[in-house]
Amino acid sequence: MKIERITDLERKYALESLDGQFEAHNNYRFVVRLERAFAKTIGTKHSVGFVNGTATLHTALEAAGVGIGDEVIVPPLTMSSTSLAVLQANAIPVFADVDQKTFLISAPEIEKKITDKTKAIIIVSLYGLMPDMDAIMAIAKKHNLVVIEDDAQCFLGRYKGKNAGTIGHMSSFSFQASKHLTSGEGGMVTTDIDEFALQLRRISGLGYGSITMEKARITKDDIQDPKYERHVALGWNYRMSDLVGAVGLAQTERMEELCNMRKAVGKIIEDAATGCDWLIPQYTPEECEHAYWAVAIRLVNPNISWYDFRRKFMELGGDGIYSAWQLTHLEPAFRNKKFLHREKLMEGYEYDKGMCPVAEMIQPQMLQFKTNYFDTDEAEAQADILKKTIAYLNGR
Repeated sequence: MKIERITDLERKYALESLDGQFEAHNNYRFVVRLERAFAKTIGTKHSVGFVNGTATLHTALEAAGVGIGDEVIVPPLTMSSTSLAVLQANAIPVFADVDQKTFLISAPEIEKKITDKTKAIIIVSLYGLMPDMDAIMAIAKKHNLVVIEDDAQCFLGRYKGKNAGTIGHMSSFSFQASKHLTSGEGGMVTTDIDEFALQLRRISGLGYGSITMEKARITKDDIQDPKYERHVALGWNYRMSDLVGAVGLAQTERMEELCNMRKAVGKIIEDAATGCDWLIPQYTPEECEHAYWAVAIRLVNPNISWYDFRRKFMELGGDGIYSAWQLTHLEPAFRNKKFLHREKLMEGYEYDKGMCPVAEMIQPQMLQFKTNYFDTDEAEAQADILKKTIAYLNGR
């Protein structure tokens, strides 16, 4: 099986956007089409386009009413953007440990971290796998918390038959270059809650008063009126461009094709590690469907270092192995609280080793294999190299 990542459809829409000369009456038409198509495909009422997949999280927090001194529970094992968005909202990231089998934020650990300052939970569907959403939503309901899904790596991943992006109160997706769908950059927030949709629109659009759930831009009639009062609240300029929207629309129309390829590649590579007792893949519960943004496997052989495994894999022709991200609470910015003058908010909070022992144990063991091949023959070749690597290291 082989597909093209960028096809004539993406080129067609991009050229149509350019042919509009970015004139006011043409600009943003593809973003509108993308938002409607994305919401329909994922299965939500609203979908709002953004400049990137970090602005999405920041705006979702602001829309949820998270602000100065509030606490937001986040996982330590993921890209740090999840926690950086909390800081952008002048709130405090509180780290809940992960489950040793799934590598995902743990519902019992979330509940341990809830205080009277907690306002929201951000879950991350890491590598393309959703966490225990029923348990997490029950905790949120019990404590009146907003749940934001960070589904940057989980297009068409599923939990109990429900698409990622349809369970939390709001959900964030990324169109960054490594993701299942890409327009180079860009992001999307989905929600079924009208008030959140309105706030997402308004906050991402400079706080313009004439913006509504369905209207993302002000009109010439608005700005040509000397009495028009533009800004009814503080907002940021996070709107998606029409050119990004054009490519994103084409990718969304091809979502099944693109995501099914990643899932097929993920299974090919994951299956190659089956039977090796010192390689432990991310566990996928029966109620979940993995989207395979990457294949994550723990290396638990004390006689084989992470570096030795990667070196041999590449010597045999492997395409490289990524490490897991440094745990966010152990990054220098967090350890040293270099938060662009937000340090006063963090008085009484310390970030250091020992906060999340499970994540701290598994992070150095993680082997991340890429899945962004668009030809299953290439994936089969990488899987064969993985098998040869295992055989060599078993026999040395």
